[in-house]
This record gives sequence, structure tokens and C-alpha cells, in this order.
Amino acid sequence: MNCVANGKILKNRFANKNLIQNTGLLRLAPDLSTLGTREPTNDAEWLKEYFLKSYHEKKIKNEDLNRLSIKEYKNSKKIPVCIILDNVRSLNNIGSCFRTADAFLIKKMYLTGFTAKPPSRDIERTALGATDSVEWEHVKEIKKLIIQLKKEGWKIILVEQTDKSIDLKDFKPFFSEKYVFIFGNEVFGVSEDALKEANAALEIPQFGTKHSFNISISIGIILWDYHIKTNIK
Repeated sequence: MNCVANGKILKNRFANKNLIQNTGLLRLAPDLSTLGTREPTNDAEWLKEYFLKSYHEKKIKNEDLNRLSIKEYKNSKKIPVCIILDNVRSLNNIGSCFRTADAFLIKKMYLTGFTAKPPSRDIERTALGATDSVEWEHVKEIKKLIIQLKKEGWKIILVEQTDKSIDLKDFKPFFSEKYVFIFGNEVFGVSEDALKEANAALEIPQFGTKHSFNISISIGIILWDYHIKTNIK
């Protein structure tokens, strides 16, 4: 039996309480009190018993999640964040972006350039109704849109790899500020107009062979990071 701890496989080494307390295993089964204080005679048996006792959850039905209705969503207070999709090609990606934006209660989504707009069967396939909840607008010229948003006090932030990008971990947003995050084309990234007009650029760290995340994944990472750092309840 192998034990995974902090991303490493510990071969032929079995977890005990100290190992679980000091590694990511604690996140999977946080209640160590279920096993009392006895010391296991066989670590493999102890780990099996531990997780069997700890795993007592059940899936929650959708109707029990207490999600907002579309009317409640429309009337609820939004976070001071807008998203711009800059020449996004894939209709399925656009739909996924709507769904992610809905989850974080953003203020508005702008679809610019040749980014497609609802109604569209392919967008709805992944949006799952989020095009009805999230406020959106299609604007042909992104430069004019950015200039207008800057006049209204919005901070324009690219999510792009540039020579002056800020590592996401070093980004310090303030809830008192209003942010617009721009996400570009799946192949070419953000447009030159967006690059010239933005206040800053953020880069999401990556550690594999690929150069970028899927756009909806990037939006999820950026919005979750914003959520955590601004302590939104």
C-alpha cells in the first residue's frame, strides 16, 4: 500500500496520526478523534479503518443546495467585478465562462470582438441557464469599452503572460476597488488594444508543459483568488 503525502508517494510507508496531521491527508479526513488514542499494530489496517470511519458523508441533492432563483440572483448584491471575453472563439468555452461567472455573482460580462453571444445552442449547452442570470452585453470594439470603464473608475486587469505580468500570488485586490478582468482568445491571448489600455496584467503560475489554462478554468481561478483575498462572505 502507498500513501500520498504532500504530492509524494510514500512507498511501503503507512500513515499514522502524525503523518495525517502534518500532510494534506488531514483535509480528506479531519476528525482524528474518531479513533481515540490507541496506537495501531498494523499501519495499513489503521489507515483503512480511519478513512472508513471518517467517510460518512452523502451527496446533497440539487434541490437541497438552496441556490438562488434567477429573480433572486438579479436582485442580489454583486461583487465589484466584471469580465471581458476578448475574441473568444469557442461557443462551449463562452458558455462555461457564463456558468463560472454565475457561481461568483459577478457584476457583468462583456462579450467583445468576434466573441459569440446568446442565444446559441452551443453556448447554452455549457452555460446551463447562466446566460439568463448573468448580466451581459456585446460590444464590438474593446478599446472604446475599456476607455469608458476606466472613466467609471474600474481597474482594468489582463489575465495574460506579459513581460510585466504580476504573479497571481502577489496580487492584492481591495474590496473597495472595482476590477475588470480581461480574458483573451484561446490561441492568441488578449488583443493589442486591450494590452495597450490595461492597468496591469496577472499571470497564473503553471508547472507543466502547456502554456495556458482553458479560459473558463482561468476565470474560476481568478475569481476564487479574488474571493479569498477580499474575504467576501
